[in-house]
Amino acid sequence: MIRSIDDFENVFFIGVAGTGMSAIAQYLAGVNKNVSGSDRYFTPDAYNETKEKLEAEGIKCFLQNGEGITAETDLIVVSTAIEDTVAEVQKAKQLNIPILKRSEVLSLIAKSKKTIAVGGTSGKSTTSAMLFDILEFAGMQPSIISGAGLISIIKQGKIGNAKVGAGDWLVIEADESDGSIVQYYPEVGLLLNIDKDHQEIDELMQIFNTFKKNTKELFVVNQSNALAKQLSASDKNDFSIDETSAAGYIAKGFKQEGFNIQYSVFDIQYSINTVGKHNMENALAATAVANQLGVSLQTCADALRNYEGIYRRHQILGQKNGVWVIDDYAHNPAKCAASIAACQYVAPKVIAWFQPHGYGPTRFLRADFVKEIAAVLRPQDEIWMSEIFYAGGTAVKDISANDLINDIKALGKNAFFVEDRNQFLDVVRPHLTENCVLLLMGARDPSLEYFGKAVWEKL
Repeated sequence: MIRSIDDFENVFFIGVAGTGMSAIAQYLAGVNKNVSGSDRYFTPDAYNETKEKLEAEGIKCFLQNGEGITAETDLIVVSTAIEDTVAEVQKAKQLNIPILKRSEVLSLIAKSKKTIAVGGTSGKSTTSAMLFDILEFAGMQPSIISGAGLISIIKQGKIGNAKVGAGDWLVIEADESDGSIVQYYPEVGLLLNIDKDHQEIDELMQIFNTFKKNTKELFVVNQSNALAKQLSASDKNDFSIDETSAAGYIAKGFKQEGFNIQYSVFDIQYSINTVGKHNMENALAATAVANQLGVSLQTCADALRNYEGIYRRHQILGQKNGVWVIDDYAHNPAKCAASIAACQYVAPKVIAWFQPHGYGPTRFLRADFVKEIAAVLRPQDEIWMSEIFYAGGTAVKDISANDLINDIKALGKNAFFVEDRNQFLDVVRPHLTENCVLLLMGARDPSLEYFGKAVWEKL
């Protein structure tokens, strides 16, 4: 029975190239476990950047054919996407090797450290990165296991979504989408927001209430979010961007100039190279936690002045002919609306493109996508969509992204559908102006990062 990270040495990841899986694999390699793994994206004689970076960390990579699993393997880790019918899972069962889900292993890791779990339907990766940067700048040598690569770590030639520090604190993302957030018992729980995403609101409230009960020492919530506010443990712990709030930490005087935001907390001035009020909220959340762990507000401000961002979160690909190209991971209604709003400070016209993922999620969130996106668009702005990303399986394909576009169009907004995203740039060219933002949004599809780069190169 595996009850702690001391109970295994040789661990094998099925689907090791996934963002969540690769982070945990790197962390375990960083604490001297013997880590290996396979992935369906690893193919013979084909270069794979993730594979190269994993192997540079001492993680041996295999084709997904079972050859990497041996009698010496004492733990198999699988993501929720790996089904029992996969040949490698069958081999592990034949060899009686314990199999744990990614979230279960993350829970074991969290028990081995003093953990700060960052929860909420939006902003987890960004806030985790900001908090990690503050704690590192303050000399606390933290560790992080994140859902996105930090640019500061990527610059070191790594994937960027994990780092092992010598200090006591570990920052993790606690995911509500699969309910795994209830498995963690962190010293500090941080709740950023609650919005309809993967589940109905009632179900989310139950999940986040359990998260609150499981938090051992300090629970911090965003009082600007009406649903999160209901779970407050104490006003003094909390943060808000509403200046009339009773929260202990309040951001005031927001302004954005291009790709820089500024505001103050207790008269300490903050200046961060990022965009949008939502990122002021994220930075305020990180500040509220760090300050309650003993980091001064001035040190928080100094740390965030050096914040470099995370991969595919409002990542600026460049500017050509007056057109800024920005790649973003936004994929639920609130995130898409916030992403568009943040770009409106940059240029007088925003052209947003979005690829929804999954037929079930798109059907579930159809009305919310239409409402949120339509509400944020200015008369000159545009929303474009390509067809829903299909990852395989038995999905009922009874909805199209064009249905959402027609709904938004019916509300009098500029909305366009281009089924094949590879035709998008050619079709959108006449709509580009000398001063506009081309915002690309979407998640779950691993080829989106290459799509963004292709759009930038061909612009």
